[in-house]
Amino acid sequence: MKPVRNKPSYREIIQGDATPVADVLALTANPQQSTEDIPFEHYISDEFFEREMRKMWPKVWQIACREEHIPEVGDYFVYDIGRYSILVVRSAEDQIKAYHNSCLHRGTKLKPSGTAGFSEKLQCPFHGWTYQLDGTLEEVPCAWEFPHLDYEANRLPEVLAESWNGFVFINMDQDAQPLLQYLEVLPEHFASWRFDDWYVASHVRKELHCNWKVAMEGFMEAYHTPVVHPEMCQVVGDWNMQHDIFGDHVSRDLCPMGVSSPSLDEPLSEFELLRRARPGNPLTSETGSAELPDGKTARMVMAEETRRSFRDQFGMDLSDLSDAEVIDSLKYNVFPNLMFSGGAAIHGLSIFRPLGYDTNKCTIDRLTFLPVPKDGRRPPPAEVITIAEGESYATADTLNEFTAHVLDQDTSIMRLQQEGMHASAKGAETLSTYQESRVRWLHETLEKYLSR
Repeated sequence: MKPVRNKPSYREIIQGDATPVADVLALTANPQQSTEDIPFEHYISDEFFEREMRKMWPKVWQIACREEHIPEVGDYFVYDIGRYSILVVRSAEDQIKAYHNSCLHRGTKLKPSGTAGFSEKLQCPFHGWTYQLDGTLEEVPCAWEFPHLDYEANRLPEVLAESWNGFVFINMDQDAQPLLQYLEVLPEHFASWRFDDWYVASHVRKELHCNWKVAMEGFMEAYHTPVVHPEMCQVVGDWNMQHDIFGDHVSRDLCPMGVSSPSLDEPLSEFELLRRARPGNPLTSETGSAELPDGKTARMVMAEETRRSFRDQFGMDLSDLSDAEVIDSLKYNVFPNLMFSGGAAIHGLSIFRPLGYDTNKCTIDRLTFLPVPKDGRRPPPAEVITIAEGESYATADTLNEFTAHVLDQDTSIMRLQQEGMHASAKGAETLSTYQESRVRWLHETLEKYLSR
């Protein structure tokens, strides 16, 4: 007999764990939505893309960099979105400022896009107008040629800059709500999964031929798993993932590990789940004949292993956190383009952005984090490794083979989807009511920004 397709639910799975259900994982929030089709113009129309650039991107909080990218006074980092360019600067030991990256003389970028470094002052590379780190115009060559220039009025125009959890966010709207309000439930939910004492261990950027929303939405549902990742169905819940929508800016999915997909005719045994989920598990002999301890599930053993590993490698005690927080995939999306991987043992961030000013191209930045070593010395953040659309994630040797394989599977579909939208006679997509509810959430919030 085939299983009920969405059973067991994520809530039922974690209630069977050896540990109590964490308060933040006990919450459910998935309000009823429209079932109307979403036009493909949201992905392929240059006019729609231009409206996003004009009415949405300048009004939202975006991650520009990590604080560790600009640790010393004078350190800077350039963040671009479309044609906007923002210069983030450590202006004082306890202060970060952000400016529109454009000289007030004739508009030249003060720092090239894609760069980071150190500058005692900010000097235009064309005519040498020079600004202090606080944005004050300090020096104009041939000053006698500018008797009409008001130095005080010609400060670099600022962009809002606030930090949370070691991330530096920017917002071009001076009237924007404070960052912590914008993040809704995120600060509360990540109180036990903080990023402060973790560092960027890997940063891989992939260029893709698709709209930024196509790329992002590929990681917002698991409806595609049996087709795109059939091997994962054996050890990962997919159709029974939990999807929550907490407000206009934050949603999440909770994916159970160490369980079989409801798409399988018969679930795997607990021993087989553990063997496949942890090929090198010490409980499994070379012949694969060992068995689980009495009363243990694959999830329990996976959580025990992870706690032991974090204690031995990093000196971290995860005993107060639930099994689900230790082993499950807990992904939070922040509108418009961020995806945080939460939990006790998994810290990650994915950022989805248009590539330049192109409706049909984008980049995915995937950052993974590791705990700061026991001696407290924070390693420098990993350099960005950029790979082209046709290259495998495996070319970035910072990713393990399995992760690279799964990411290759996901991204191989995206050009097909983008081109299929252009070729479509229907001209719209039909979404499921639950598994793709967060895809619809993204478009509903986007429409709110575009209608303002």
